[in-house]
Amino acid sequence: MEPHGLTAKSILGILILSAFLTCFANAEIHYHEFVIEATPVKRLCKTYERVTVNGQFPGPTLEVRDGDSLVITAVNKAKYNVTLHWHGIRQLRNPWADGPEYITQCPIRPGMSYTYRFTIQHQEGTLWWHAHSKWLRATVYGAIIIYPKLGCPYPFPMPTREIPILLGEWWNRNPMDVLRQATFTGAAPNVSDAFTINGQPGDLYRCSNKETVRFQVESGETILLRIINSALNQELFFGVANHKMTVVAVDAAYTKPFTTNVIMIAPGQTTNVLLTANQPPALYYMAAHAYNSANAPFDNTTTTAILEYNSATKKKSSKPICPQLPGFNDTATATAFTAQLRSPSKVDVPVYIDDNLFITVGLGLISCSNPNSPRCQGPNGTRFAASMNNVSFVFPTRNSLMQAYYQGQPGVFTTDFPPVPPIQFDYTGNVSRGLWQPVKRTKLYKLKFGSKVQVVFQDTSIVSVEDHPMHIHGYQFYVVGSGFGNFNPRTDPAKFNLINPPIRNTIGSNPGGWVAIRFVADNPGIWLVHCHIDAHLTWGLAMAFLVENGVGELQTVQPPPLDLPQC
Repeated sequence: MEPHGLTAKSILGILILSAFLTCFANAEIHYHEFVIEATPVKRLCKTYERVTVNGQFPGPTLEVRDGDSLVITAVNKAKYNVTLHWHGIRQLRNPWADGPEYITQCPIRPGMSYTYRFTIQHQEGTLWWHAHSKWLRATVYGAIIIYPKLGCPYPFPMPTREIPILLGEWWNRNPMDVLRQATFTGAAPNVSDAFTINGQPGDLYRCSNKETVRFQVESGETILLRIINSALNQELFFGVANHKMTVVAVDAAYTKPFTTNVIMIAPGQTTNVLLTANQPPALYYMAAHAYNSANAPFDNTTTTAILEYNSATKKKSSKPICPQLPGFNDTATATAFTAQLRSPSKVDVPVYIDDNLFITVGLGLISCSNPNSPRCQGPNGTRFAASMNNVSFVFPTRNSLMQAYYQGQPGVFTTDFPPVPPIQFDYTGNVSRGLWQPVKRTKLYKLKFGSKVQVVFQDTSIVSVEDHPMHIHGYQFYVVGSGFGNFNPRTDPAKFNLINPPIRNTIGSNPGGWVAIRFVADNPGIWLVHCHIDAHLTWGLAMAFLVENGVGELQTVQPPPLDLPQC
């Protein structure tokens, strides 16, 4: 007869169980105060006043684990209205913490504050936070690093160190003034004066080499680069001289690893790569420059940082080795990079679709009664616009959409956003000028809780074809297909990847092409859908989903916090 007590097998079982449970315990609450105020920032030979958080540019990095909660009090000491958005955080049942101005909250006015409270739920990887008011995010942004729960490993070899790489855009002029001028004239805004890596332009710009960011590495070690495109208006190519990168995650979702010399990353997107220091000890440039998919002016400068081997000979004459980045308009390389992205294993893609939307995304022009007047400085005396299914989105000002919906206030928005273009045409061909002018409205599209949704974003050739990085707040989605030309609903779905498509929160439509996504509408609330090129958002390239409550508390929007700003 076996004695009472624990056998070796049961002890082993308890140890395995406790290790499993450890992975799900130890959630913490992180408290932060973000003081938003003007700060002197010296770049490109001069000192400028720029809006920052806690005097830092870029702003503070938030480091948390899956399951942790954040309580962040935003104190507005700047002269502008402001809100903060936690880009890519699901914010389940909690649109009040999402942050886009006049969508889920009224702005935090100068001298006021608001506390964002939210929990990270089943997400890990790299995300970021930024201002979501006008063009303040040019300097108000920072990284969010979500580690796995304690005791859970990465699904790839453990790096020796991790480095956030925030790619940004710098204007010598106050970005808010750049926006104000463009809004007045109706013309395209002035392009940036520099790109930046972690806030610094790098060696190739005047008065900048002393502050060029340097990252020390030991020969043979593998590091994790957490790359974020926080630029306001520009998709970017990024590479490291003579080093290959292994992509392991995008937008806080793991990927099937693949190796590349260069990545293309759009505003709003994040990409995690492993890099092994396996080259002769020396100085190597990390560099980023524009991927310009439109027929439009762009900043053609290059930002750099330095990967410095600790064993490299310290000579004053040592010059870093430069990477070979693709040409500015190399759509083939950009497309080939994106096409390699896959989830690591099979994922649960919706197969039967309840809501099937086909949405044109692109630019337009508003005709003026007095062409070439000071307010009509766009092409041929017009004003630039942008739209989705010919609706140019108008942000409300009387109340936020979510507050109006929750309070039952009429007249702020309608729910008749068209699921298909009002007029069918050759979207990527020679479009009649009669179709270039959109209508300005505040239209939402209503979804039932739990509905399975497919959206095809179709670029148009109106004004110019372009890769529009489309971001959906409150959701991640499966990118099931993409192509060039006009989407064919009869033949293209047969080529969809319904097995292991990548999971993203921001995805570009191919320039002169389309991209198809699927998701389940399992997060009630109002969620903004927009192009993450902020010039296009300003022109109206946006709409919003109104996801209705489901059944019971866990499928219902939670009540708004008491300190939610009022309009």
